[in-house]
Formats: sequence, structure tokens, C-alpha cells
Amino acid sequence: MRFGFWPGAGSDWEDTIGLCRHVEATGWDGIWYADHFMPNVADPVGPTNESWTFVAAIAASVPRVRIGHLVNGNTYRYPPVTAKMAAGVDQISGGRFILGLGAGWQENEHAAYGIPFYDMPERLRRLDEACAIITGLFSEGKTSFAGRYYTVNDAPLNPKPVQSPLPIMIGGGGEKVTLKIAAKYAHEWNVWGDPDTLRHKMSVLDDHCSKVGRDPAAIQRSAAALLVLSDDAAEVEKAASMGRPVIAGNVDQVKTIVQRYVDAGVDEIIIPDFNLGASVEEKLAIADRFITEVGSEFR
Repeated sequence: MRFGFWPGAGSDWEDTIGLCRHVEATGWDGIWYADHFMPNVADPVGPTNESWTFVAAIAASVPRVRIGHLVNGNTYRYPPVTAKMAAGVDQISGGRFILGLGAGWQENEHAAYGIPFYDMPERLRRLDEACAIITGLFSEGKTSFAGRYYTVNDAPLNPKPVQSPLPIMIGGGGEKVTLKIAAKYAHEWNVWGDPDTLRHKMSVLDDHCSKVGRDPAAIQRSAAALLVLSDDAAEVEKAASMGRPVIAGNVDQVKTIVQRYVDAGVDEIIIPDFNLGASVEEKLAIADRFITEVGSEFR
């Protein structure tokens, strides 16, 4: 089992790089960053860092760990340019970058920035075409593609990524279309979920793989979940109302939950820092306790 750390996009650079350097040094396996332009709240004035800028800087500043997005919104990331940026970050990182791709879902940032949102079926069709183009650019000398939404003509991508292929992660749990896109193109797949949710959706993903002639074992699976690691029973009970999948309990209880993810076939659990505390010190105290007292049991 791998364990990934997800620093919030609202933290400033000094706090972010401090968190990232610390989790790398203490044995975490990945750093993941959201790709948004503003918070998804009624009055979205809070800070939100531009993800590619920060991911590239993290790649240059933090060794060893895998680095990627959860996940790029395809509606505002033009596929050939995304492929070019991904190749650059892979070079900066020495071959540790994972390109996370999703259809785009946060409507308020589209409205505020004047970006067409489209309906869900069109967003998913656009994602499918984007994956085809990016896959071609990563692997071919020149790529041509004439789709309904995107067209490229003898497009080069030089230099190529260090990794061959550079892993594509598809984010999302839609069972009819998103998981079919993952079956066609993904090297990794991610969704928010508890072990039962992951087990079910992975069975759907495996079925899509069979239909498109893909070995399900070729796709690694990861889960995002909030962490509440506490000996306070009231705090643990309160965690159930957080509105997201949550791994909550004391050390022994959290170990039991992580084992359920392992048994479900999950390769990586990704923990956001959103609820771990207000300060860097509070966040790192929980991160250290988790990786030392829980994560070490699953290496």
C-alpha cells in the first residue's frame, strides 16, 4: 500500500513546500495537488494557487515521491498543451509525474473565468478525445486526430516525457462513461470512496476493461479519503458528518479501515490535509502519527 499526501491549494508557497518536504522525508509515497481556480463555496474569494505552477515547483524541490494532480479539469486544459506541460514536469521530476485527468466539474470557476461548462455528456466526450490525443503525443513521433471537439495535424511532442509511457490517471466514479474511459486509457484511476465503494466501482472498471480488451491489472487504483486520527471518541463520531469518505478512529481502528482498503484491492490511499489542522504544525503532527503508527504496518 502507498500513502499519498494532498496539500490544500489555499496554503501559501512556504507552507506548501514545507509540508511537501516533510512528508517526503518521513516516508510518504506521493504528493497530489488539486487543479482549480477558486474554492467551491458561495463566496469564493479564498486563495487558490495555480496548480501547474506549484506542481512544477514541487517537482524541482522535493525528491523521490510521485507527484500529480487530482485532477486536471479537461474543460480548461487544452489537451495538446497539457501533454506538453506534462512532459516538461516529468523531465523536471526525473520521471516521477502522473498526469491526472478529469472531465471538469466545478461550475463556479467556469462561470467566473468565462470558460464554457457544457453538459456532462459533452464534458465526458471531450475527455475521451483528450485522452486519445495525449496518449498519441506521448508515444508517437507525430500525432494526427480529427475528433468532434479537438483536431491535431502531425503534431510533435519533443522532448518526450522521461517515463514511457507517462502514467495517466483518470479521476471520477461515473460507472457508465468515466470508468469506460479509464478502462481505455488509464494507467491509474482515483475516486473518493470507502472500501465498499471502491470494491464495487473496481468491479465495474474490471468489466469495462474486459469489454475493451484491456487487462484490469494494468490499472492501479487509488482512493481519496479524509483522515480523523484521534483517541477522542466524540471527535471520531463527529467525523461521520463531514460529507466525504473518512478514515476515522484511534490507531487500531484506522489500521482496521486501511486493511479493508488493502483487501478491496486499493494500491494507494490519498489523504488531504484540509481537516488536519489550521497550522502546518498541526497538519504535520497528524501526518507523522499516521505514517509512523499506521502506514508503517502496511509496507
